[in-house]
Amino acid sequence: MKIFAELKRRNVLRAGVLYAGAVWALAQGIAQLGPSLGLPDWTTRWFLVAAVIGFPLWLTFAWFYEFTPSGLKRESDIASDDSTAHSNGRKLDFWIIGVLAAAVVLLLTDRFVVRPNTGVASPSNPSIAVLPLSNESGDPAQQYFSDGLSEDLINALSQFNGLKVISRNSSFQFRDSKDDAKAIGAKLGVAHLLEGSVRRAGDEVRISAELVNADDGSTLWSQQYDRPYADLFKLQDEITQAVADELKTRLLADDHAAQADRPRSGNLAAYNAYLQGKFYFARGTEVDWRKAIDSYTTATRLDPDYALAWSELSAAWAGVAGGYLGGTQAQQAYAQSRAAVTTALALQPNLAAAHAAHGHLLIWADFDLAGAQIEYRRALQLTPTDGVALFNLGFLQATLGQPEQAVALTRRALVTNPLNADFHVSLGGYLSGLGRPDEAEPAVRKAIELQPAAVTFHVTLTTIEIQRGDAKAALTAARQEPPGDWQDVALALAQQVGGDHTAADAALKNLIDKDATQAPYQIADVYALRRDADHTFAWLDRAWAVRDPGVAGLLVDPYILRYRDDPRFAAFCKKVGLPITTEAKALP
Repeated sequence: MKIFAELKRRNVLRAGVLYAGAVWALAQGIAQLGPSLGLPDWTTRWFLVAAVIGFPLWLTFAWFYEFTPSGLKRESDIASDDSTAHSNGRKLDFWIIGVLAAAVVLLLTDRFVVRPNTGVASPSNPSIAVLPLSNESGDPAQQYFSDGLSEDLINALSQFNGLKVISRNSSFQFRDSKDDAKAIGAKLGVAHLLEGSVRRAGDEVRISAELVNADDGSTLWSQQYDRPYADLFKLQDEITQAVADELKTRLLADDHAAQADRPRSGNLAAYNAYLQGKFYFARGTEVDWRKAIDSYTTATRLDPDYALAWSELSAAWAGVAGGYLGGTQAQQAYAQSRAAVTTALALQPNLAAAHAAHGHLLIWADFDLAGAQIEYRRALQLTPTDGVALFNLGFLQATLGQPEQAVALTRRALVTNPLNADFHVSLGGYLSGLGRPDEAEPAVRKAIELQPAAVTFHVTLTTIEIQRGDAKAALTAARQEPPGDWQDVALALAQQVGGDHTAADAALKNLIDKDATQAPYQIADVYALRRDADHTFAWLDRAWAVRDPGVAGLLVDPYILRYRDDPRFAAFCKKVGLPITTEAKALP
């Protein structure tokens, strides 16, 4: 009892209660505000560990010291008849009441205040990922068929109101994955998975489908179908409706046009050619894109009314023109793209893919930003939750000098496509343009993790290191860019800040000698980094003359924005149809 009385006299017990209450309140505050502030998930846990370690130290301090009107004093130096201990006790009582009241308020807020929808799966926010159906035909050449069926199920389920459906790019990351259902569901942010297999043999097709609860791996529904290949579309409808019924969703409202992959005519041969085109187009190389063009052309020949095939044919031609061609060849490819998208829109005016393809063409071939914005917004109106539609509009906002909006739209796109490397690297580019390299780097590194061999990703990382002023890290990032034209660009940029003028001049000369036709905009970037305004604007003019797609990044380009106060910058913006103002930041 004597020790208890002494603890009470020295206010040690009150100090302990105050410490515990303060830790409780702070832990709740960190847990609630952490996600908004971008704090890691483990922040609260380690705060509590530190608090437990600090508790005995706090009690020891309270035993030996008291706060007095004259400052901090050892308890042994205070006279026994001094009223300080009693006065401090009263003050601690008030502090304890205040801290506990704050903790209670935070607890009630956590329990009862409505929070915004974050896109995380919940009973009121149903969600699903369609994993790639495995090809069990024994013929690797049939992979496109099982992939096409998987994507068609994704598109069909996306037509249900209130159902979050993960995009192909992200769900297909888990092909042959060893992760269990819970791990995959957590990575994709969904409550359900649809998985299965396809076996096609001649005129017969067998599809096995299974709806899985991602939380515990339990099977909610499963079915095996054996049908003639001629009944494929009917079979897809059966599976889609069965999954939708199990998830208790309802069809989209009438004002949303259906965006199915299949041809309205029911032509299976055309559909098969379309699936082959999608398979090749997803690979992203020039060779594969040209194979995609051949397949889409076959689809449109077999079914001239197949609007979606015409749309994808247009996108493929524009991609080849903008990414790999120049001069007359590029203009010829753009003409093919224009003819295809005109046909698609005439056949099906409410097809989102056709409006998206038209938007691409207007930017790449014509730099018609106002027209592209109309097309991208229409595509998003027709498919409000589609990640690609959100991403496209975000890209356009960045082009118009509004990278903050681009960041917001791209983050929304990542909700349904969290493993899309292009989305992550673009997010990093927008954040870099805003002068926030520390936020940009994790996004770019996530993209590299998802697609280590992808081109341009390390170019963006090189720019981030240049923004930080780290010449060594910039050169390391540049050397990690896959060999080719883009590595030449990355090295030319990195060498300009390394202090070796001979190497810098040689890298620029190499870039001009090899890529003057294909990369005039990037050459302008290098001159801007060298603070050579005359050559910068001369190469910008050359870039515009050949309609280099790089011009679309002008208003988020930290190199070119060094000259935003130069009269030639405003003149160039006016010539190409860009606004003069931008939210982006220039290099110092």
